[in-house]
This record gives sequence, C-alpha cells and structure tokens, in this order.
Amino acid sequence: MALGVAIPKSKDSSAPQYNGRITVFVVLSSIVAAFGGGVSSMEPFLKKFFPGIYRDMVENNDISNYCKFDSQLLTSFTSSLFIAGLIASFFASAVTRTLGRRASILIGGTCFLSGAVLCAAAVHDSMLIVGRLLLGVGVGFTNQSVPLYLSEMAPAKYRGAFNIGFQFCVGIGDILANITNYFTNTIRGGWGWRVSLASAAVPAAILTLGGLFLSETPNSLIENGGTRESAEKLLQKIRGVEQVGEELEDLIVASEAGRAITHPLRTSCRESTDRTL
Repeated sequence: MALGVAIPKSKDSSAPQYNGRITVFVVLSSIVAAFGGGVSSMEPFLKKFFPGIYRDMVENNDISNYCKFDSQLLTSFTSSLFIAGLIASFFASAVTRTLGRRASILIGGTCFLSGAVLCAAAVHDSMLIVGRLLLGVGVGFTNQSVPLYLSEMAPAKYRGAFNIGFQFCVGIGDILANITNYFTNTIRGGWGWRVSLASAAVPAAILTLGGLFLSETPNSLIENGGTRESAEKLLQKIRGVEQVGEELEDLIVASEAGRAITHPLRTSCRESTDRTL
C-alpha cells in the first residue's frame, strides 16, 4: 500500500517553504495523468443482449421500470465494473509502491483501452462482462495512482489545486458520457450503443499514450532505490530551480520512515482508531 508519512517539525518551526514553481513539464504531466456508461437503457442494446427486458419495455407498459430491469445478467453487466475496481485497488497499491506511479498509470490506461474496445466490439454477453471487468481494473489502478502522482509532482503550495484537476476530469467525463449517450441513442441502424461504449477509448488512449512520456516522481524514485543524484536532478527539472536540497532531504527522510512500516494498512487503521479514541 502506498502510504504517506508525515515528517514532524518542532513547535517553533513553521511549515517548510520549498523552492520551486509550476513548470510546463509539471503542467503537461498532470494534464495527461488527470485523464484518468449509460447504455443499459438504449433499446437496440437491450434488444441484442437482453431481449427479455426489451420485451417488457415494449409490451408491459403497466409494469414499473424497477421490475422491467430485474435481471441478474444486466446486474452483472453493470456491477462488474465496480467489483473489479474494488478488488484491483488492493493490488494497485502494491504495484504503485514497487513498480512506480507511472507503471500503475500505464496498467490502468491499458485496461481502460482494452475494456472499451472489447465492449464496443461485443457480440455476446461474456464479451460485455469481460470488457466491463477490464474497465473496472482500469478504475482501480488509476483512482489509486493518479491522485498520488499529481500530489507528488505538484509544488507543495499548489498540491490541492492539482488534485482538483483529477476530480474535475472525472466530473467532466460524467457529463460528456451522458451527452454522448443522448446523441448516440438517436443514431439509426441500432449501433449507437457501440459508439457510446467505444467513446471511453478516447480518454483511455490519451492516458495510455501520454503515460509513455510521463516521468516518474522523485518520491517513487527514492522509494525504489534511486540514487540521491538522480532524484535531485529530477526534482530540479520538476521544480524549475537548482535549490531543492531541503525538499529532497524531507523526501529521503519520509521514504526511510515509510520503509520502516511493515504493514501499512494495519498501521493506518490502528492509528486512525487510536486518534478516534
């Protein structure tokens, strides 16, 4: 589990003010990283994969929609993404810690892209569900690694603003998905649902291809045994200044403190309980 460690300061000292500014490199990296449904009511989609539900929609107008959509198969289609995302998030934390933030983002983007293609090309139920499972794995990995990547790349005083970029992209994605579904539902020929499902490949492609050009974060470099010189050079590139000694020293101390924690999840839960009590 990727765990943040706070470095305590004396009561008389204020929070460290690291040197650095927002560089073009950080902005572009964060935009790429931040890129990390709704067809189940379309009649052509239901007619092809869930004909029983489609018949109820057309023939039984006196039945509530809650009853019409009472299908275990349709429930499996919609819920498989969330179940896969939950399970994948546990593995994603280990991958993010051992292989780095960039690797975790690439895995998530690749799963997103593969899932979108498989769903759009589906010809039977199993392809749909496998595609949704891959999309769920993508959600699990990116939701774990992207906020961490943004936090570690951003200058300390702008960290909150950069992390809002991730939430902003998620919100914009929801709006665009609903707009896409509205227009694809009007496509004649009954293949609009394929366009809707395939549209998820657009941000997935941006995330995956852009991820190939992302730099690893200094925190991850130190955490995985990188030299002090390489971490300092990367930090200077990210911050746009030469004087990064204080921040680098804090990153090294935090990394050493993190390595001393053998069971991060257990420690985090125990400390949260102790603070509550």
